[in-house]
Amino acid sequence: MTNTTLEASPAAAGQRSTHLSFLRVVRSEWIKLRTLRSTRWSFAIIVLLTVGFGLLMTATIDTSTGPAFDVETQKSFTVMVATLGVNFTQLVAAVLGVLIISGEYTTGMIRSTFAAVPKRLPALFAKALVLAVATFVVGLLSIALTALVTAPILASKGVEGQLLDGDVMRALVGGAGYLTLIALLAFGFGAILRNSAGGIATVLGLLLVVPTVLSILASVAQVAWLYNLSALLPSSAGSQMYAIGSDSAAGGPPLGGIADEVLTLDPTQGFLVLLAWVVVLLIVASALIKRRDA
Repeated sequence: MTNTTLEASPAAAGQRSTHLSFLRVVRSEWIKLRTLRSTRWSFAIIVLLTVGFGLLMTATIDTSTGPAFDVETQKSFTVMVATLGVNFTQLVAAVLGVLIISGEYTTGMIRSTFAAVPKRLPALFAKALVLAVATFVVGLLSIALTALVTAPILASKGVEGQLLDGDVMRALVGGAGYLTLIALLAFGFGAILRNSAGGIATVLGLLLVVPTVLSILASVAQVAWLYNLSALLPSSAGSQMYAIGSDSAAGGPPLGGIADEVLTLDPTQGFLVLLAWVVVLLIVASALIKRRDA
């Protein structure tokens, strides 16, 4: 009886020690993320582009002519300088979001991942979580660094940014949140398509080509529903997250009788629309990952 007890105890201990918790899956995915060269290069490019475009815009602006900026205009200009690079770094975040998941399908590593995590969905959600946290932290640091670096230059030109103002801080955080949601949007496409080229082409087309086409069609046709459809696209809705003051109402048509019919999103509504895109894509990706072979 004693021998039986001694033999059972190590076995039970072994089962406990190899229990696959979500935290362990997250830690495994974090190791994968931070050891990929594509991740390091992507995040470095995000920082460089954000700071670089902010400094470039600050250096070229001339405030010596014309009337002095009022307080709201100064805050709006400060946010615009700090988040100018987001228009470009969103493409980097999108490419990274696709590669995080599609790269494993390309190399076949996804089979090992699903063998280690047979339920599959914890692995998918862990990948999304570490991607979101890392992208948000890098995005926020790069935007905050740009704001701090450009603030003295702007102040010398008569633009006081008031970085501790609530609206300014909300917009700066919103820029990082936008980058994060774009990365997750791309991650969803990558999980659905399981192909790097296809995923990147799809998400970049949605971010760049579709808004341009809809904008041209809406301007020609002057139809309210085309403007409204354009406002609900990920890039259009998400851009409201880091808009401030009068900029948050920008994007409407130049409009005659259809002005009252055109949808205008505020920052919260823009966030919710972009979040809805991400949630729908991740739900579809979850269903397909459960049904399809690796």
